[in-house]
Amino acid sequence: MNPGSVKIIERLKLISQARATTLMTSFTKNDRVGFQSPDGRTLEGMVLRLNKKTISVATDDGHQWNVAPGLLRLVQSAGDVQWP
Repeated sequence: MNPGSVKIIERLKLISQARATTLMTSFTKNDRVGFQSPDGRTLEGMVLRLNKKTISVATDDGHQWNVAPGLLRLVQSAGDVQWP
């Protein structure tokens, strides 16, 4: 691989990491989120932890998933208080 190609690949990786980091800041622990599973089901759950590259989500069916932040949608922020 020539040096120009290596620099382009490094730059693309850097851009991808910056995008993931920016998306990661959109979520906080205990946020309610939704995403589509690989088999097409729509799942919802609670953010457990923000990892280096993924977000750990505990789904309503009792499973835990590590999901890329770009695949998540915010359903309800942890800061939103629900009053009876």
